[in-house]
Amino acid sequence: MLEEVELWLDRHSWSASERPLDALRAAKRAAGASGTVSVVLPALNEEATVGAIVEAIRGELMSGETPLVDELVVMDSGSSDSTSRVAAEAGARVVHRDSVLPRIPVAAGKGEVLWRSLLVTEGEIVCFVDADLREFDCRFVSGIVGPLLTDPGLHLVKAMYDRPMSGGGERGGRVTELVARPLLNLHWPQLAGFVQPLGGEYAARRTLLERLPFPVGYGVELGMLVDTLELAGLEALAQVDVGVRHHRNQDGQALGRMAATIYSTAQRRLERGHLVRPVLTQFDRGSDRLFSPTVHEVTTEERPPMCTIPEYTARQRRRAA
Repeated sequence: MLEEVELWLDRHSWSASERPLDALRAAKRAAGASGTVSVVLPALNEEATVGAIVEAIRGELMSGETPLVDELVVMDSGSSDSTSRVAAEAGARVVHRDSVLPRIPVAAGKGEVLWRSLLVTEGEIVCFVDADLREFDCRFVSGIVGPLLTDPGLHLVKAMYDRPMSGGGERGGRVTELVARPLLNLHWPQLAGFVQPLGGEYAARRTLLERLPFPVGYGVELGMLVDTLELAGLEALAQVDVGVRHHRNQDGQALGRMAATIYSTAQRRLERGHLVRPVLTQFDRGSDRLFSPTVHEVTTEERPPMCTIPEYTARQRRRAA
């Protein structure tokens, strides 16, 4: 490991318990307008879990004299279940992906939803949390927002945690270990200290997010780390231990598609070009018990920095007026 990374791990890796809520509320009061916090839950068919997450955040972080969270938005990514209803009944503001920037055709993918959320949120600190978490702990929000409230030199903070597999002792994070970690160690060794580089829980300053391109798919987390390193440097990054993450585990083929998307995101940053043939072939046994191939497109599309979108810049001018 690079000596620079060893020093970074010592200085920029913390536990959520090091910043208690009372201290964070005091820091938020001192920060004024720059300390406003929006929490965004990207959701696709998460009716079983999204309500409990919303209720926990509202109950613990949006009450009292100085609420830590000012705004809670569930971005529905085209759910076919009751995600929107459950989230709204729990107290979240629900925004449907297709209603934001309708002049730009919607692309399927998590990064697409995160990118569009910048246009419908107000906070100067934006916190993203996956909506499939079970046994949700509000440290997943307060832990990663805290360093941004207490250290003006930080721009992006990721959560780190243990990831047990459902129903067993095996660790999760298979795409991280087999794809993302090798890529980062080989090509961006300054990022080798991140425990969960692909984790969906992280907070960042709006002034950073609006300048980043957003891969529309699952490559958004890796792309954001690499681009922030290049734009702001390692000292602008940090991570916080928030405990244990319980969530729905993907099957092997879904992980394969995720891995291909992440690889294409890394390749684009290495060469700033497209893959020669951005597809992935996977195999299933058919009714005849023979293997049948299915070809999936690997998305290489990215959204431009939000600060280049006229609707967003017009909104920011109105906010500043």
